[in-house]
Amino acid sequence: MSIASFILTIPWNYKLLSLSAYKLTVMKKLAFLASGNGTNLQAVIDAVESGILQAEISIVISDRVNAYALTRARNHGINAVEFPRTAKNRGTYFDTIAKLIEDSSADLIVLGGFMKILPDEFIRKFENMIINIHPSLLPCFGGKGFYGSKVHEAVLESGARISGCTVHFTSAEVDGGPILEQRTVQVADDDTPESLADRIHPVEHEALVYSVGLVLDGNYEIKGKRVIRKS
Repeated sequence: MSIASFILTIPWNYKLLSLSAYKLTVMKKLAFLASGNGTNLQAVIDAVESGILQAEISIVISDRVNAYALTRARNHGINAVEFPRTAKNRGTYFDTIAKLIEDSSADLIVLGGFMKILPDEFIRKFENMIINIHPSLLPCFGGKGFYGSKVHEAVLESGARISGCTVHFTSAEVDGGPILEQRTVQVADDDTPESLADRIHPVEHEALVYSVGLVLDGNYEIKGKRVIRKS
């Protein structure tokens, strides 16, 4: 018997309560795209399993066969799909990813170290449903060519005294979408790109978990490039 059929069999004065309770039990679903070690994925997995995030991760997709993010997903019983881009699938690559995401019924797509630039058509299809984490304080040190250690090298070369991370909605402008959250880290005099990255990683995890919760709750509105939190 379906839930709807069951509700029809109970007294009318209990129906509203039953429907409300059913809605509360519907978990929001996440799709996660990653290319590497998957530490941001692990942070979200931990937040889901501890109850900090009322959600479930329905699929993890990686463009790299040996990405440890896939192992992390499988260790937690999450559907993990390895899908490298090849000459044969180049023209349909993101169409296939879009189908995988739609089939997973994801409410939000999280990019956690995904090393492919999304095409405009894909972004339009999932408008305001994709968030990305970037290892700098955008709009500084962002855009094409700024990824991974290249970001931290540029920060150190610039002489900046503060760095950090940014979680933002994905738009057609690379690293240019509305900003959800930023966290800061002091740049030490003896920092290397590696040591700076190591100290930014923990705040990335905090910022990403916070941002996922904010988006799933819907407690915000977008005004231009600003994300305004509702009280």
